[in-house]
Amino acid sequence: MKAPENYLYSAEHMWVKHVEDGTWLAGITDYAQDLLGDVVFIEPPLVGSHLVAGVSCGIVESVKTGADLFAPLNGEVIAINTDVINTPESIQDAPYDAWIFKIKTTENTEQKHLLSAADYKALLKV
Repeated sequence: MKAPENYLYSAEHMWVKHVEDGTWLAGITDYAQDLLGDVVFIEPPLVGSHLVAGVSCGIVESVKTGADLFAPLNGEVIAINTDVINTPESIQDAPYDAWIFKIKTTENTEQKHLLSAADYKALLKV
């Protein structure tokens, strides 16, 4: 199971990566995509919506099941990756490149609840 060191992870199997413009990219982890199987549909949060960490903000469906996307951080959705929405199977090929949405957080947004790669692997016991 892959978990890049420069990403942070939620217990709900979302990853976030801080980007140069101060925003965060978010997607599902390699572990999550492996559990889901072949992803066939993604319903992301709407651009402009305000997310609350840990609250459901979208859906990922596979041929086996559906799963909620849980917001990894508090903030506003400022972009959706339409390439991933249009080709959801791309998550299987490269889950850490296939970001689903971009979040703009406020200055005081806490990231303490997020996990390092080592802590996420420990949570999964891998």
